[in-house]
Amino acid sequence: MGAGGGEGAVEEATGFEVGIVVPKLSRAAAAAGAAEDCVVRLVRELESAGLLVERVRGVPAEFIKLAAPMGTLGRAAAEMQMKKLTYIGMELQFEWDQVAAFVRQPDGSLFSWRERYFCFRYLIYGIVNKTNSEITLKFDDKEFHWKENESLLTRLESEGVVKLVFPLHDEIKRKQLLRNWALNWLDFTWQPIDEIYSYFGTKIATYFAFLGMYTRWLFFPAVFGLATQLIDFGSLQWLVLPAFFIFVISWAVFFLQFWKRKNSALLARWGINCSLSEYKNLDNELGSLGDSLTIEEKKFDDVSAEKRKLQRNEWFGVLLRIRNNAIIVLAIICLQLPFELAYAHLYEITETEVMRYLLTAVYLVAIQYYTRIGGKVSVNLIKYENNQGEESSSASLVYKVFGLYFMQSYIGLFYHASLYRDILALRQVLIQRLIVSQVLENLIENSIPYLKYSYKKYIAVHKKKHEKESPSGKSVRLSTRVEKEYLKPSYTASIGAELEDGLFDDFLELTLQFGMIMMFACAFPLIFCFAALNNVTEIRADALKLLVMLKRPVPRAAATIGAWLNIFQVCFLNFLFDS
Repeated sequence: MGAGGGEGAVEEATGFEVGIVVPKLSRAAAAAGAAEDCVVRLVRELESAGLLVERVRGVPAEFIKLAAPMGTLGRAAAEMQMKKLTYIGMELQFEWDQVAAFVRQPDGSLFSWRERYFCFRYLIYGIVNKTNSEITLKFDDKEFHWKENESLLTRLESEGVVKLVFPLHDEIKRKQLLRNWALNWLDFTWQPIDEIYSYFGTKIATYFAFLGMYTRWLFFPAVFGLATQLIDFGSLQWLVLPAFFIFVISWAVFFLQFWKRKNSALLARWGINCSLSEYKNLDNELGSLGDSLTIEEKKFDDVSAEKRKLQRNEWFGVLLRIRNNAIIVLAIICLQLPFELAYAHLYEITETEVMRYLLTAVYLVAIQYYTRIGGKVSVNLIKYENNQGEESSSASLVYKVFGLYFMQSYIGLFYHASLYRDILALRQVLIQRLIVSQVLENLIENSIPYLKYSYKKYIAVHKKKHEKESPSGKSVRLSTRVEKEYLKPSYTASIGAELEDGLFDDFLELTLQFGMIMMFACAFPLIFCFAALNNVTEIRADALKLLVMLKRPVPRAAATIGAWLNIFQVCFLNFLFDS
């Protein structure tokens, strides 16, 4: 499938990368006249927009798979006025006839996954009624009107005809990543970061680059900590812990600084400007599909009034954030703190180790749901804050939720450390907490998506078997890849998908681990070994989760790990003060 275009641009069409889910027509409606069906009209319009369309009839619904020749994507990018990096080092507006001047991706493709996805959305949501009258559309026994200059897909979504628009996995690239990344245990921390970036986008690739570097750096204090536990230094034993303390401080400082350098190197290799102009332009374009972007001229005689209004809004936003932070702090003190202290007390009066492990497991499961409720409350509070954009809202959410999880993770440990002042008892609590938390987190993280998929699959097959139109005795099963992907869960945050994707939970897990190993490193040097072992497993488990268990994530804008880096630095400062 070739694509014509600019000079030197001969590229094949992309694979099927976007799917549209629509209900299946009943047999009666199909026999009455499927040619007049609105889904047929949608397919015809998609083909007119230059997209390659394939219809698949599955068990739970019907699916429309979309691919696009590179020329179609290039013309869409030019219409969106997308800015791309050129070989002279400047970001210029993309022009399809000047395609040779723009920097290619590490895998040789012209557009990144995020750019391609936004081009797809621009094309499918940009299909509007260009006639001078309304068009009557039908679906089963429903009839509705497609108004002038109205987006067809938006109209079908509002009528319930289009259930979902979602990215599709590319089977060739997915299997290649499975083989070279998720199932490759020869090198514990090596990852094909450029291939991950090409397939999942910048945000997920940055997470795995950080996780891989963090895990590699953990091996150094893990070896030192193991030596302090196994080797008897004799008369120099009193110097071991101070030396380990100094080493951990130096290790954390160098790790955070070297990560900033690596992050900048990755952005340079991927051709991403730290100003995120690429993403800001794309976000603006997506939000304005079908609309013309205009900037109103401000009147000079109203400048002072406008300035006062902006100042009032800014101060009002600050007061709202203070109020919301106070609500979170009071919730921690009045609700979570007594719960944590009750667990610590029950742990002390429990006599057998088996019961203590069981108590810790029940506590960790209960507190996960408790703090998840607090996270959802934080999301609702942030909606009333006057944050400047989604990035600011996400950072505010990160700080609030981390405060809840910080108390959940550490208050019981601080209770044992400050009340009993017994290092051996503290080490025992740390070992139990680490073992139980790592086992539970990996079990829950990887089993819940599979259980959700299995439940949806069972419901879809069970419903099909009991339909009157289904022949009796005929076996019903999911036979196509696209319907299996449709039933898989999305990669969303446990507190909700309003502001964050599933990386919120993954980063939260890393920051809690970093805070624990930093604050209790000197009390239990082997904690670095536990963390390194967990992270080696985490790399492969997260890779399998994204490639096998979940839908392909929608690409999100991010050039750094954002507010999470500030939290890592706060955990490091806590280590200094506590020590």
